[in-house]
Formats: sequence, structure tokens, C-alpha cells
Amino acid sequence: MQHTLRVRGMTCQNCVKHVTKALQAVPGVRSAAVSLDKGQAVVEVESDKTSAGQLAAAVAEAGYETEEEGSSGHHGQAPPDENSGAQSAPSALRMMPIHRAQPTAVLAADPSLYRLDLPIEGMTCASCVAKVERALRAVAGVRAANVNLATEKATVQALPGVAAEQLRRAVYDAGYRVSELQEGLDPLVQDEQKKQRTYRQLRRKVTVGAVLSAPIFILMYWHELGLNAWCHLPMQTSFLLQLLLATPVQFWAGWPFYRSAFLAAKHRTTDMNTLVAVGTSAAFVYSLVATLAPQFFTVEGVTLAVYYDTSATIIVLILLGRMLEARAKGQASQAIKKLLGLQPKTARLRRDGQDVDVPINEVQVRDLVVVRPGEKIPVDGVVRQGHSSVDESMISGEPIPVEKTQGDDVVGGALNKTGSFVFEATKVGKQTALARIIQLVEQAQGSKPAIARLADLIASVFVPIVMAVAALTFAIWWLFGPAPALTYALLNAVAVLIIACPCALGLATPTSIMVGTGVGAAHGVLIRDAQALETAHKVNVVVLDKTGTITKGKPELTDILPAHGMEQDVLLRLAASAEKGSEHPLGEAIVGAALARGLSMSEAQRFEALPGRGLAATVDGKALLLGNLKLMRDSHIPIESMNGALEHLSAQGKTPMFVAADGELAGVLAVADPVKPGSSEAIAALKKLGLEVVMLTGDNHRTAQAIARLVGVDRVLAEVLPHDKASTVKQLQADGKRVAMVGDGINDAPALAQADVGIAIGGGTDVAIEAADITLMRGELQGVVTAIALSHATIRNIRQNLFWAFAYNTVLIPVAAGILYPFTGMLLSPIFAAAAMGLSSVTVVSNALRLRRFGRQ
Repeated sequence: MQHTLRVRGMTCQNCVKHVTKALQAVPGVRSAAVSLDKGQAVVEVESDKTSAGQLAAAVAEAGYETEEEGSSGHHGQAPPDENSGAQSAPSALRMMPIHRAQPTAVLAADPSLYRLDLPIEGMTCASCVAKVERALRAVAGVRAANVNLATEKATVQALPGVAAEQLRRAVYDAGYRVSELQEGLDPLVQDEQKKQRTYRQLRRKVTVGAVLSAPIFILMYWHELGLNAWCHLPMQTSFLLQLLLATPVQFWAGWPFYRSAFLAAKHRTTDMNTLVAVGTSAAFVYSLVATLAPQFFTVEGVTLAVYYDTSATIIVLILLGRMLEARAKGQASQAIKKLLGLQPKTARLRRDGQDVDVPINEVQVRDLVVVRPGEKIPVDGVVRQGHSSVDESMISGEPIPVEKTQGDDVVGGALNKTGSFVFEATKVGKQTALARIIQLVEQAQGSKPAIARLADLIASVFVPIVMAVAALTFAIWWLFGPAPALTYALLNAVAVLIIACPCALGLATPTSIMVGTGVGAAHGVLIRDAQALETAHKVNVVVLDKTGTITKGKPELTDILPAHGMEQDVLLRLAASAEKGSEHPLGEAIVGAALARGLSMSEAQRFEALPGRGLAATVDGKALLLGNLKLMRDSHIPIESMNGALEHLSAQGKTPMFVAADGELAGVLAVADPVKPGSSEAIAALKKLGLEVVMLTGDNHRTAQAIARLVGVDRVLAEVLPHDKASTVKQLQADGKRVAMVGDGINDAPALAQADVGIAIGGGTDVAIEAADITLMRGELQGVVTAIALSHATIRNIRQNLFWAFAYNTVLIPVAAGILYPFTGMLLSPIFAAAAMGLSSVTVVSNALRLRRFGRQ
């Protein structure tokens, strides 16, 4: 019996695992498949003694709310509720407890909440991220908020009563802005356009700033360059000219710093822009006073100086860093751009015998779509006429074109290569495979792993500490520094403010996640969230379901062993004629093999099914018996001549089917679920990574051991019932193992949810994919190796970035404060501090971009 429950309050994959474990603990539950996107649980129970009330009580005890959608007496997957999700009527919503074990996990749809993505403008560092998150979480009704500096987006999950305007106001009050989206234009396209505008604006400011700053340097070193002999330039005149050149740089090019710093100060907080605005203003105001009222700085024996070059150059260098950073971030998101580029703009529909081109958003389910050679397939569907080869490499990562004939599935975004065909649309709009992939990749790129929390925590208190250090530096140099003390105090305090900007800290994690998840998608590995990407590198045991994961999941004829001089084709034709029309998987394998060889089959006469043994039939006048060893013994058919071959087949885990004709053994046909190509190599690669590989199957020990020997698995857990798979994973975890579970069936879903990382084979069921953290689009085991290796590479990259960001600030702030001056006489010029600060951000993003060179394992 099956119950389908609506579960409310889930916000992440951890919630899914939590609910799954709670349901599996209820006595009488055979399996539980919990879907985060649908907000429901499909529970198989052994009998009606296990009630929906017991299941609801278990979910409530786990901290969630539920209601029964319905129950059925059959065993199978309940049809999905197309109306579940954020469209539920607000009147039916109630406040509920929400599991917060992973507050930074990726946010997904929930029946009681709605999700809103806000493009944020004005963020420049990790402290900006922390401020926006705090502001959004403070809005009544907001359940979670996740802000990403690399994607410049906030993802908010809130109760339906929370208006978007409230969120925009909260962001504005924090000192930032929410970009307005145009109706009817794809948000991803608008996001790309915004990035391009930002890059062009920065380039314009950098260009103008550099053109104005260059003459300032010439005026600064007029005498040293020998230009005074050519044109005498009094010092005050030089100062005035520098003032005229520096003012546009300070207040036009540098206006974004002032605006953000002002908004931050208005709300009694600070950020990176505060550091830049205060530092450059100090140098500019000092120079302004020295220009207009030089008597304030008259010190005997000391030549008056101004620092317009310092303030102007710092602004130009920081803007240059941001410009390079913007371009690098655009490269980091190229996975999304490539996926967007796969979406055709129009489709050719066949209506009333005529072919009509229509915009892609007008295609409806059941429409007939015409695809010609060289065109992209617009939506998902099933081929109805024609045949072709289709390049699905950008969807599945598989480089070899796939042959498509009548009845085969096609996916939107794939490229038609040779022939023309007509297909019936089955999924359109946001339901297509490509749209779901884009959504998953974007969702993963906007999420945060646990390793990012350290950076967020430090950034939230970093700027005030830096302001204090700068003030202390100024005071020490002013009180105890050499003449002119005020000048030294000013320059060193400015150097501290500029060098300490935490830009690199805020970019260290999200850029690596953005590139890593994009690279995974390009290789056919879809990662649901950053937490899964982080956890995968900690795995030390990989549990592989046998059927459909290691093997193809569909029996095939592997051996034809004739007896008494009978030919192979004759034996196969007789057996296939007897099995023609059979729905038994073994019979289908025999018939399929005969068709593949082009054999013509006869009509069977006097057909009789023999339950538990096989069948009897008359074909071409011969009395045939086709079945197992018991049928042969009961019919007194001698099989001794085949004993050696049978032992060999048994050792390979193959199922022998005996064929007898007119009372004599005619031969043996062997059927097996063949191993997928590449399974052995993938398992060897997993072992090379130091992982223990375990095969989990409901098959008998003999067959399981045979497959294990064939593919190189050392540990086999056989004869495990479907509802015991999750408890088997749980036992491995109890032994201290970090477990990755790989499966493809409905009965694998509980085990996928129980595992530390669930990996679904893409050719499997929707329920398995919903329960998994990672989905392999290719449907082959090599993707597991790629996913785990990519996790190692990404986490290593994040650690490198964080080390660079932390080490940079830790080492250079004391240097900027002048700690080396008493020993070496060396000071860090504010100009070099600005260059170093910009370089640190570009270095972090460039290091993340190295992940794009990651090759499929």
C-alpha cells in the first residue's frame, strides 16, 4: 500500500534526509521517497496497519508539518502533483518549524514558501554580503536568505505574505540596490546585460581616471624630469594644476565609493567602500589644504608636498581591479552562458499539414515539431516520424551522436546532425531537461558550502577592526614619528585602509563554486548545491547499486550453445518463435537477439506456460520445451553433455535457459544483465582515489559475486531487500564511514537520501534524481569518478583562495602600518597598497578560473 504526503517546512537536502529517516523509522514502512521540489513524500507500507496518522506523527516529531494527499492500494509511484509548490493558496498556509541545520544550503521550492532571486547592486566585498544577508533575514516572514558576491544575487525564501517591495526596501536601507527586471525578458539574459553595462562603466571610469592621473605624475616630478628648464613652473601653480586634474578623479570616478560609504554610515555600519573613501579623502583633503593654505604645514627644513597622485592613483587602481574582476566573473559564469546559448528562439510546428515557425514560448505539450538537419531541438519530446543522429554533448557530456528513431526521446537544446524528423512535444518551458539543468546549475552557483562561513564571519567584523588599526597607526605616527609626523601618520593610515579591503575574502569561495559547478555541468555532472560539492571530497566509501548502475539493467542474450550439431541461428529462431509476444524480461532478451540477427520467426502452436519452470510450445512441427533446469529434470531430458558449459556460465553469473526439441536437448541459451561499458575502469579509478567500493544488490550471492569479480569490486552486500538498502547505508555510517550512494531506481531513493552524498544515474527515475545530491546525465559510472575528483579539485581551489586572502591581509596590514620602518626604514606607499589590493582580488578569481581546465576523469 502507498501513502502520498504533503510535507511542509523543508528548505534543503538535509531536510529531505531528515524526513526520510523519520519515515523509515516507522514500523511497517518499506520505503520512503521524499521530494524537495514537489514538497511531498511517497511512502510504501507493508499493510494498512501502518496509517497515514503514524507517518504524519513521525514527520511532525522531526520538526515538519504534513497532510495526506491520498493513498492507493497499488504499489508504484504516485503521479506527481503538478500544482504543488509555491502556488499553494495563501489561506491554507500556517507558520511551521523549519529545520535550520544547514542555514547556508541552497534554497529550493517549498509548498509553504516562495522563492525570490534578487539581483543586488553595489556589493564589493564579503562584509557587504554579510550586511545584505542580515538585512533580508530581519524582514518578518523571511525564513532564509543567501547572498552570493560572485553572482551578485540574493536568494530569499519567505512566506507568501512577504512582498518583494519589503525585501527591496531592506536591501536599500542596508546601503545597496535591487536591480529592476524587465517584463518578458529572460532574467539570465538581463543579468548578462547588466554585467556588460557594469564592465563598460568601469572601463570608462578607468580610462578617464588614467588619462587625468598621468599628467599629475608629470607635474609631481616636473623638476626631476628636467622640465623646469623648458618651462618654469612655480610650486603653487603645480599644486593648483594637480588639484584641477585630481578633482574629477576623486569625485566623478570615485563617486561609487562615496555613495556606498555614505549609505553605510547612514545605517551606522562600514564596508570596503568606507575604507577607500576615508583613505583617499584623507590624502585629497590634506593636499587641498596644503594647496590653498600652505601656512598650516610650514615646517622648518621640510619641503611642502601634496598627495594628489596618491588619491587619484588609488581610485584608478581599485577601479581597474574591479574592472578586471568583472571580466573574470563573466568568464566564471560561462557555463550558464553556454547552456543559454543552446536554447533556440523559435520552433517549427506542423499544423493542419503546414509547417509554421512560432516563438519557443508558444510551443504546447502534444504539438508536432519538425526538425531539419543542423537545427537545434527546441523542446523535449518523442520522435513520431523519421530518424536522425543527434548530438547531445552539451546536455549529457557524451561526445558521440545518438541515433534517434520512432519512439525515442529527444531533449531540447540538442543539435540534430543528419536526418529530418517530427517529434511530439512532451515537456515545454521550464519543464524541459535543459531548463531544469540551467536552474540546477544556477541554484548550485548561488549556494554556499560550510567552508564559506568562516570567511563570512571574519568579514562581518573585519572593516571596523581595520578602521581601528588605521586610527591607531595614525595616532602612533603622529605622536612618535619623525618630522613631518602628520604626513607620515596620514600616509601610513591611508595605506592600512587601502591594503585591508576584504575583496579577495568575499570572492574566494563563490567564484570557485561557480566555476566548479559549471565545469561539472559541462561534463554531464549536475551538482544540486555547494554542500554536496564540499561533502563529496570527504567520502571514503562508495556504495554502488548493481542493476542499472554497474550493469545495464536490461537482460541480454550473451551465449548460444547448440547441442547435437544444431546450428546457432536455428536454435535461436526456435526459442524466439516460442517466446514471441512474451513480456518476461528473459523472453524479451531472446526475441530481441533474434530480431537483431534478422531471423524470421514462426507462429507457435499449442503454447503452454509452465509457472516456475518455463513453457512448452510447438514450432515448425517440433515439440519444444524452453525453461530452467527443473523443467529439464521433470521432463527427463538428459543434460550431462552441457555440465561443463553450465558451470562456466554459472561462474559468470549468467542465467541458463534450456531448449529441448522432441524430447532431446537442443542447446542452452544464456541470458544476463551485462556490465555497462566502462564500469570496470570506473571502479578501478575509484579505488585509485583511495575509496572503498561496495556493491549493493538484491540479487543472489552467486550472481553478485560473479559480477563483482568481473568489475573488480571486493566487498559485496547481496540479497538486500529494497527497503533495507537505506538501513545498510546507515550501518556503514554507524561504522564511521562517509558514504556516497549511487543508484537509479525508485527503490534506491531512500538510500540516496540516507547517504552523505546521493548520486543518481541520469537514465534513472525522477524519484531517484529528486532524492540525490548529484545527478549523472550520462548514466555511466565514470561520472562518479568525475564528481568526486571535481569535488577534491574545487575544495582545494577554495582553500588556496582563502589562504591567499587571509595571508594577504595578515601579512600586509602590519607592513602598511609601518612595522618594518624601525628595522629597515621601509614604508608601504598607499599607491602600492592599492595595486596589491586590486591584484589580490584578480588573483583569487584567476585561480578559480583554473578549474575550467579540469578534465573529465
